[in-house]
Amino acid sequence: MKKKLYDLAHSRAGDKGNTLIVSLIPYDERDYEMLCRLVTAEKVKEHLKEIVTGEIVRYELPGISALQFVCQRALLGGVTTSLGMDTHGKSLSFALLEMEIEIENR
Repeated sequence: MKKKLYDLAHSRAGDKGNTLIVSLIPYDERDYEMLCRLVTAEKVKEHLKEIVTGEIVRYELPGISALQFVCQRALLGGVTTSLGMDTHGKSLSFALLEMEIEIENR
């Protein structure tokens, strides 16, 4: 069954220059392991290919049941150089949550 990430998790995004940092936190901690299996850096890179032009590195934070993605070259140059509407990348958390995954039957 396909589900959008926003049905399973919430997200928060921020910036460091031209780097987007976005978290993925399941509503139910029992979904953390499934998200670790299904939401890879490669799949996020494919999903955000129109936004992120650099490398994406995923960090697992099992102590707080969260994933963090560090996305290089994602903010059109960063806050001080971009003419983009969302220079901090805050709305990009929802772009991640729009990603669909094939979930296992529960």
